[in-house]
Amino acid sequence: MIEEIGTTTEGDLIINVGPQHPATHGVLHLVLTLNGETIKKVEPHLGYIHRSIEKMCESLSYRQFIYVTSRMDYLSSHINNHACALCVEKGLQVEIPQRAQYIRVIMDELTRIASHELWWGAMAMDLGAFTPFFHAFRERETITDIMEKTCGARLTMNYMVPGGVMVDLHPDFQKDVKSFIQLYKSKFEEYNELVTGNVIFQNRMKSVGLLSKEDAISYGCSGPVARASGVHCDIRKLYPYDIYSKVEFDEITETAGDSFARYLVRLKEMQQSIRIIEQLIDQIPEGDFQAKTKAVLKLPKGEFYQRVETARGELGVYIVSEGGTTPYRIKFRSPGFSNLSALEHMVKGLKIGDLVAAMGTLDLVIPDIDR
Repeated sequence: MIEEIGTTTEGDLIINVGPQHPATHGVLHLVLTLNGETIKKVEPHLGYIHRSIEKMCESLSYRQFIYVTSRMDYLSSHINNHACALCVEKGLQVEIPQRAQYIRVIMDELTRIASHELWWGAMAMDLGAFTPFFHAFRERETITDIMEKTCGARLTMNYMVPGGVMVDLHPDFQKDVKSFIQLYKSKFEEYNELVTGNVIFQNRMKSVGLLSKEDAISYGCSGPVARASGVHCDIRKLYPYDIYSKVEFDEITETAGDSFARYLVRLKEMQQSIRIIEQLIDQIPEGDFQAKTKAVLKLPKGEFYQRVETARGELGVYIVSEGGTTPYRIKFRSPGFSNLSALEHMVKGLKIGDLVAAMGTLDLVIPDIDR
């Protein structure tokens, strides 16, 4: 007779995955309860890179706190900064110049592509294919070169400011972006050849890590994770900001809700980002790249909230102001935390190898969770 010991039974094995483990892509610690190779329980242990970013922001000015958020989801730093700038602008009721709006959206979509490129390469590597990683970084490197010319940085850009953007575009920006678009289009079929159509890859991904539409909503999932389960949740469509209401693009959804569906959503999203950039790159209006604002910003007393669509899903910025030069309270609603909460539900009853496949399709960036 097997004796029950809490949630485990005699003969179960409890192992640690992480916090330093190549499949967790950061300092994430998973405590797994296994029966043989079958997963019975997954318990994430967080906090290994917690820096109390929300509390830090409360001691910084409305110009300064924005740049701390580049260090949360560092692969969506432009979009994080954009969310914070929009929230401050909502409080100040500042009108943003059209030129700045165009620049912001183009930068956001370049960031989304760069993030998905890194995910694509890492996802393939998690499942044993090393070559795609180099292909992904070939295109991603072109984007970071473009960013570096205008922003002076390649990862944490610190480019969005209340009122617009910090500096105007580099003279080569439009030429370089068009060149990247041509490069990307010429290489996209390689992605399908190397990975998408690979039978081994499909067998590792299809019907693995299932998440139904109802469960995706219940766990508060957003971004590609939720859209792969048929949830319409693209903030750019539901609550358009800056000039997203003026561009045409499709919200990519799948209905299978498995790891392969989450893979397909991100791959197709990159093509939609290219589509958005193509509509804007030759239409950037002349004029100011930043609205005139005071050197020291004070938000009126009240509460302000802004949401945007990062590469991983919905990022919400909540500011409570008492009328001073620093926020009274700040709260970030990051997509990674909610998406991670669904992991145990997705992999219970699967094998350890399936955990790697399912977790890879969540596209976790740990500082986005440990704030």
